[in-house]
Amino acid sequence: MPKKDSKTKDIQTVEQVQEVPLSQIHPFEGHPFKVVDDDELMQQTIDSITQFGVLNPVIIRPDENGYEMVSGHRRLRASELAGKDTIPAICRNMTDDEAIILMVDSNLQRESLLPSERAWAYKLKLDALKHQGKVLESTCAQIGHKLGNVKSVEKIAEDAGSSKTTVQRFIRLTELIPELMDKVDSKEVAMNPAVELSFLKKEEQRMFLEAMDYAQATPSLSQAQRLKKLSQEGACTQDAMFRIMSEEKKDELDRLTIRSDVLRKYFPKSYTPQQMQNTIIKLLEQWQKKRQRDKSL
Repeated sequence: MPKKDSKTKDIQTVEQVQEVPLSQIHPFEGHPFKVVDDDELMQQTIDSITQFGVLNPVIIRPDENGYEMVSGHRRLRASELAGKDTIPAICRNMTDDEAIILMVDSNLQRESLLPSERAWAYKLKLDALKHQGKVLESTCAQIGHKLGNVKSVEKIAEDAGSSKTTVQRFIRLTELIPELMDKVDSKEVAMNPAVELSFLKKEEQRMFLEAMDYAQATPSLSQAQRLKKLSQEGACTQDAMFRIMSEEKKDELDRLTIRSDVLRKYFPKSYTPQQMQNTIIKLLEQWQKKRQRDKSL
């Protein structure tokens, strides 16, 4: 019988599912996806693992410290919380670039990703693809060109079912300081203004946070664009930031917003927002007329 090629044997071995002790697996270095213990999805995963076990094996790769998790961080943590000692895993020998691309692709399908998670995932994958392109370019100029920066962004967009522009905008968010990125995740700062603010220097971003706190206001797209322009002109001072952000505060003083849940208790459930508004206006008109009559007496 012909002797099996050692490479073929290795591939067959590493692709087998094996039970690996949780204590031997550590998270992927620089992993951008957050694993939260107390969210609803985590509890559902724990319940499923408790009842049925881990149905989909995780993917790990060997290193000097045991095994590095590539795909399955949430399942690993849920197994720990469910009191499991081992987890079914496929051990695969991968380069850093291959591991990054697989780690990102296996997580980007989740619907509940934070902007920071998606931003750093795209950035990691872009860097990995660009690095692969440089390695290949040394032996094949044509392939190296295809994996260049522009083509890499297009591939990320295609794999994620998104547009090249969207991918580029998310990657741009990685230029934000962590404190400002947190405000994007919490929706205190919207995506469009955040992209513009990412062009500010790091020190300017820190000053902006102070201005935002001073004005107790979130930036509009127009304000963020003006701040970006000032930064490019070398005129983005703290006073200028305070002045621009205070404009939003002034506008808010001229507006009155009443949450619908506050108003709902005064109206039938069948009332639409427009009906509620019409009723409020009529009541205010009656109140105004009564005040005018009282003044004339």
